[in-house]
Amino acid sequence: MSASSLSPRSPGAETYPHSTQTGFVAHKPFYDDVNFPKGFKRCGDFTNKEAELLETHGQALKELAEGKRLPCCPDEAQFVQVAQGQLAASSLLEQIWQKYCRLAQGKPFYAVLGTVPAATSKAESETIYDIEDDAQQDAEPEDN
Repeated sequence: MSASSLSPRSPGAETYPHSTQTGFVAHKPFYDDVNFPKGFKRCGDFTNKEAELLETHGQALKELAEGKRLPCCPDEAQFVQVAQGQLAASSLLEQIWQKYCRLAQGKPFYAVLGTVPAATSKAESETIYDIEDDAQQDAEPEDN
């Protein structure tokens, strides 16, 4: 084995060619339990490699996109411009973040014409009236 195969590398460096040791470093894994409760790998929208990169670098990407963190290298500055919509995504991490943001907004809802929401269905409204009718009938014998 060569010495270079044993040297530690940052995760995702082989898939993101312009990354540096100091760029896109997150101190904790990134999860979105609200939009992806089963996790990024099990939701079916991301490949295993995309899910791994998102979990590894997602916290840093989120902080950069929200402005909570300042970019420390040219790659991060470019990512901020992509997140603001000033540039088109050109790197893998930028494309993954855009995909995540698009999927986190949710899927559009299409209703069929003529459907009735469950809260105003006829069966529930009849049940309510039956309960009120029974309560009135029970009250009358007690008053006599």
